[in-house]
Amino acid sequence: MAVPKQKQSHARTSQRRAQHKITAPSVNDCPQCRRPRRPHRVCPHCGFYGGREVVHMHDEHDHDHEH
Repeated sequence: MAVPKQKQSHARTSQRRAQHKITAPSVNDCPQCRRPRRPHRVCPHCGFYGGREVVHMHDEHDHDHEH
C-alpha cells in the first residue's frame, strides 16, 4: 500500500485547493428576444428554443382576481 513519506506542507495543500474554485455559468443571448439565457435551454422570457416556440408564455394573468 502506498503511504506518503512525509506530511504535505500547508502551503502546498493551499496551492492545490486554490484550483477548486467555482466557475460562473455561461450565458448566451436568446436569438428571439436578445435577453440572456443559458445555452441549450428554452428561453425563460419568450419560451423559444431552436427558432420555434416550445413553451407558451403568458403576458397577462389567465385568471380573474375577485375581491
